[in-house]
Amino acid sequence: MFSLASAFAILAAAAVAVFLSGPGRPPFREEIDRFAALDKAQPPPPCEVLFVGDSSIRLWTTLAGDMAPLAVINRGFGGSQIPHINRYFGRIVRPYRPKAIVFYAGENDLAVGKAPEVVFDHFQRFMRLKTKALGETPVYFISVNPSKALFSQLATQREFNAKVEKLSKGRNDLAYVDVATPMMEGGRPKDGIYVGDGLHMNAKGYAIWKQVVGDALKAGVVDRLPCPPKG
Repeated sequence: MFSLASAFAILAAAAVAVFLSGPGRPPFREEIDRFAALDKAQPPPPCEVLFVGDSSIRLWTTLAGDMAPLAVINRGFGGSQIPHINRYFGRIVRPYRPKAIVFYAGENDLAVGKAPEVVFDHFQRFMRLKTKALGETPVYFISVNPSKALFSQLATQREFNAKVEKLSKGRNDLAYVDVATPMMEGGRPKDGIYVGDGLHMNAKGYAIWKQVVGDALKAGVVDRLPCPPKG
């Protein structure tokens, strides 16, 4: 029941995004315009660490404090899939000239039935966009995390994760950050780390991400990385 309900929830979120965008307007346009308004009101300085992705990034309300003293920008928008991030790359990634990018997306793509190899192709396109615009700026890919709601998709999630992990071993600008392993216990997602929908994380879930992602950024000496040159 959790899996079916969550799949409907993801589809409903996408439908709402299309409705809010209005006729002829692309999905998530309102969210992207809101980011632009925020940037206009208070332009973020270049060379911060950009977190981009779906609702797991958007709902990380303690992100700034969790990653301190690193300065971060949160550009997560709920219900998004990798092609949406690619579509708006020129508005929510490139302008910030981040010293590093933390990326979490793919879960929604798989949840609506896309094959792991298709989702992987979309991620490779993101990497091509990144390389063209930002050169060797490193990308930290957070593994698609298991959840109670989407536990039936664990095999496809693992297949997609494995493809990205393999890619990371051949690239100096891509790091695979495994949050899936510490979120599992006894072969199933841990109890007590999700909110009531069994899909999104609570504070205990984000505490795992804080530790694992924070350690990865420290290992990459992100605080010492240069700012990408103006393109």
